[in-house]
Amino acid sequence: MPITAIAVVARNGVIGDGEDQPFKFREDWARFKKVTMGHPMIMGRKTHDAMGLLPGRVSIVVSRNPQRVQFDQAPDDAARGYAVGSLAEAIELAKTLDDQIFVIGGGQIYRLAWPILDELDLTEVHAEAEGEVRFPEVDDQQWRETSRDPRGEFDFVRYVRRDR
Repeated sequence: MPITAIAVVARNGVIGDGEDQPFKFREDWARFKKVTMGHPMIMGRKTHDAMGLLPGRVSIVVSRNPQRVQFDQAPDDAARGYAVGSLAEAIELAKTLDDQIFVIGGGQIYRLAWPILDELDLTEVHAEAEGEVRFPEVDDQQWRETSRDPRGEFDFVRYVRRDR
C-alpha cells in the first residue's frame, strides 16, 4: 500500500506562507485532481481550511483539536471528511478506505510522514518563492527519481524511496 506525498515545491523548497501556496498552475491542479481522485488524502488543518472538501476524495485532517475541524457541505457523496488527533490515526483510517494514500500537506504533516512515505509526486517549480513553509529536502541517498516530465515553468517528478 503506497503512501505518496504530493506537493508543488519551489526551487528553494518553499511550499507556502502558512496560508496558501505560492504557485498555482492549471495543468498541475488538473493533474492533482486526476492522481488523487478516489483516494484518501491526509492533511493538516490549515491545508484543509485552504482547500475544503474536494469532490471524489476523502479528506483526513490531522489536528491537535480534531473536534474543532469544520467540514462544509460535501460537494458530492464521495467527498467526506474525518478529523483525527495523530498521523498514526490518519494512516490507520486511510488503510481501511483504499490501497493508495496521499499526503497533501502542509509542511508539518510532510515532516511527520517523511519516515513512512514510499513515493513522492512533486511539481518542481523552476523559480524560488517567498514563504516559511518548506518541503523536506529530497536526498538522493534516500530517494531515487523514476520519472521527470518537463512542462516549461515546472517539471512533474516522481521519486521512490531507495530502501523499499
